[in-house]
Amino acid sequence: MAYDYDPELASWADRLAPVDYTDPLAARAAVRAIAGRRPAYQPLGSVEEFDATAPGPDGAPPVRLRVHRPARRGTEPGPGLLYLHWGGFVCGDVDAIRPTVQRLADRTGAVVVAVAYRLAPEHPYPAGLDDAYAALCWTAEHAADLGVDPARLGVGGESAGGGLAAALALLARDRGGPALRFQCLMWPELDDRLETVSARSFTDTPKWNRACAQASWGFYLGPRHRPGANEVPPYAAPARAPDLSGLPPAYVCVCEYDPGRDEAITYAHRLIQAGVRTEIGYYPGTFHASVSVAEAAVSQKMLADQTDALVRGLRGAPPGEPASRTPHTGPDGRTSA
Repeated sequence: MAYDYDPELASWADRLAPVDYTDPLAARAAVRAIAGRRPAYQPLGSVEEFDATAPGPDGAPPVRLRVHRPARRGTEPGPGLLYLHWGGFVCGDVDAIRPTVQRLADRTGAVVVAVAYRLAPEHPYPAGLDDAYAALCWTAEHAADLGVDPARLGVGGESAGGGLAAALALLARDRGGPALRFQCLMWPELDDRLETVSARSFTDTPKWNRACAQASWGFYLGPRHRPGANEVPPYAAPARAPDLSGLPPAYVCVCEYDPGRDEAITYAHRLIQAGVRTEIGYYPGTFHASVSVAEAAVSQKMLADQTDALVRGLRGAPPGEPASRTPHTGPDGRTSA
């Protein structure tokens, strides 16, 4: 299939082969190599970095976190952002996204907490999401120590991490957990059914294609759930959630030649229809995570737009004023306020 890539991305398309997610060990080695070649981010200001751990859910191991805290003027708390890494649910860690979270902390002024959630297939759903929720609760509980205003706390992520961020927003809403001010979903992985036009058509796209998505969902859902089956929970695949009302405002970034394009656009439209303030960033000529071609103007625009959306979205309520919450019934039948 011929693709009309952005001219600055076209020369890279053949060189950015997708990771083989059918072999998790090989995929992890490939991701480590990719991450090792990424240039370090040079912050405009000072960004403090330290590791922490959150208690694991229900007796599971502690969740490893890496906190990126920018220098701020004054003593007033600022925004916070829990950020979830990419990797098809089977690979990646806080090291792989270090330049990304450093950039976000530096450019948005938010304290960014990266989460080393458990990976499939060894730890299928709901392990990764449970770890993310434990990390969110830890961040909210330690907001004062971190310099975070709990009324200005958001979640975000890329690819699988974007899907986890969307699921985390659903889970926090339905459990009455920490109130979220914003969700930032970058080319998110949301729908295990893979029935959209883009999911069926993009079998040979750079970095991520239909085969990658199929392997990813198979490992993440594990032996208890078959991708595409009716019983797949909405917290595993947020596109299945019947009710998106009461969720935090969202920014959804979409790449044109991405198998996940249509599910991301549909999810954004459903958020809007549910009364959730939502902004869609759609970038013609791009492919999944094409921001890795950093010198391309469209990549720079995508990152600048993400930064702008986060700065606006995390302004939040004044210190001490809680974010509003809407009473609601979740997909598990429980009602929360």
